[in-house]
Amino acid sequence: MPWCLIMNKLPDPMQNKLLAALTETEWKILKPQLEWVVLPLGKVLSESGTTLSYVYFLTTAIVSLLYIMENGSSAEVAVVGNEGLVGISLFMAGDSTTISAVVYSAGEAFRLNAQFLQGGFSSCDPLLNLLLRYTQALIAQISQTAVCNRYHSIEQQLCRWLLLSLDRLHGNVLVMTQEQIANMLGVRREGVTEEACKLQKAGLISYARGRIIILNRLKLEQRSCECYAVVKKEYDRLLTFSV
Repeated sequence: MPWCLIMNKLPDPMQNKLLAALTETEWKILKPQLEWVVLPLGKVLSESGTTLSYVYFLTTAIVSLLYIMENGSSAEVAVVGNEGLVGISLFMAGDSTTISAVVYSAGEAFRLNAQFLQGGFSSCDPLLNLLLRYTQALIAQISQTAVCNRYHSIEQQLCRWLLLSLDRLHGNVLVMTQEQIANMLGVRREGVTEEACKLQKAGLISYARGRIIILNRLKLEQRSCECYAVVKKEYDRLLTFSV
């Protein structure tokens, strides 16, 4: 089966909060150009240095934005879900980026051809304003992630990451191995294992066979550093919806 499946009957694009925020006029222009796609776990939507062909408005999939070093090691710089899109370089005067985008929670999205976005529709001021505000919020997340990775404990980073993922999930179950989480955070797997066990013993999460169930969001927020709240506040300030 191909990685992307296009169907005549489209699922609800309004699951993506950027698309849902469009005016009726903008939506009439954009709707015929959108293609529904299925994004499997591990699918690479873009690689560092490559030219992007599409921008992806995520609905149920969650994507990790990663910086990958020459030796193959990586660290996550941001998480994108139904609050946003993948491919900001297409409307930021650059066709490529230094960041890779990888699906870490399988799901669906609507993709838009890069040429269309950069063509006549790019003159639509309300849409551009919305996309630029989203970009500023994403930059805030990237900046706060860098600070978090430098100054906060693995437990705090893990709690922040779980909360960001939870905000973008349809439910409270995340399919993810501890090794994958360690690669996202740029830390050793043993460190993630130790902290995940602590959270499980405290009743905050349940973890078994690559499935993480969030049991107590409030206590998870209490154990997280201030970085999660800072990022969420910035998204709420810049956009007309909450993540």
